[in-house]
Amino acid sequence: MKQKSGPSTPKVRIDKWLWAARFFKTRQLAVKALKTGKVSLNNQSCKPASVVKVGDILTVKRGYHEMQIEVLDLSENRGPAPVAQQLYLETEQSKQEREKVSKLVAAQPKIDFDLKKPNKRDVRSHRAAKRGR
Repeated sequence: MKQKSGPSTPKVRIDKWLWAARFFKTRQLAVKALKTGKVSLNNQSCKPASVVKVGDILTVKRGYHEMQIEVLDLSENRGPAPVAQQLYLETEQSKQEREKVSKLVAAQPKIDFDLKKPNKRDVRSHRAAKRGR
């Protein structure tokens, strides 16, 4: 089947674009994020086969952070990080919100769990402490 030739705007699958723009390490991770609603296209949920065009607004949620980005260029090929960063522009409001969230997360107390299994010496010292030695 041949595609019709003629003037058309270039389009790229959103999962390929997210991978090429280095938001996700693999396309499968991008697909998983799309299916679980962590990525929206123009404030609407989308499928991995949805097409992204220049000028579209994407919302990408990763952990505590949510980024709103504008698509500046299209690519299906993953390249170096400096090239990938030229594919999009993060909005100023998104940058400010991300900085706020980062500060809030950093201000939270760190809970350090020591989940290692006690060795023989640790068990003996614990028993001795219980007996009052």
